[in-house]
Amino acid sequence: MADIVDIAVGAGAFNTLVTAVQAAGLVETLKSPGPFTVFAPNDDAFAKLPPGTIQTLVQNIPQLTRILTFHVVPGKLKQADLAKLGTVTSVEGSPIKIDCSDGFEVKNATVLAADIEADNGVIHVIDTVILMG
Repeated sequence: MADIVDIAVGAGAFNTLVTAVQAAGLVETLKSPGPFTVFAPNDDAFAKLPPGTIQTLVQNIPQLTRILTFHVVPGKLKQADLAKLGTVTSVEGSPIKIDCSDGFEVKNATVLAADIEADNGVIHVIDTVILMG
């Protein structure tokens, strides 16, 4: 089975995320055994950010790394697991609210595709880049 990075690269809908992960030097981490739960913003999610945001983040690697690691949770948590928890703590260290009462939402993002199995975890595709705070 492919790992999280290989799935994201192969899907073709995560070009911005893959570029950001490469710029932040997180490829090897996300290819490690993990396991990880990744809330993966698709290209449309990144396109919602104000113009110039992505370029600014790529020039500020510490901030980019914080935002990317906020999208990752230790462990392999499927939708059913997350629904029971209500809140999880990101690798970055901040809490992420999970709401499965009406659909599947992660903080302010809607999950478009859940429970995509990877060799080293699980991916949930989200429609918005989530931010701490």
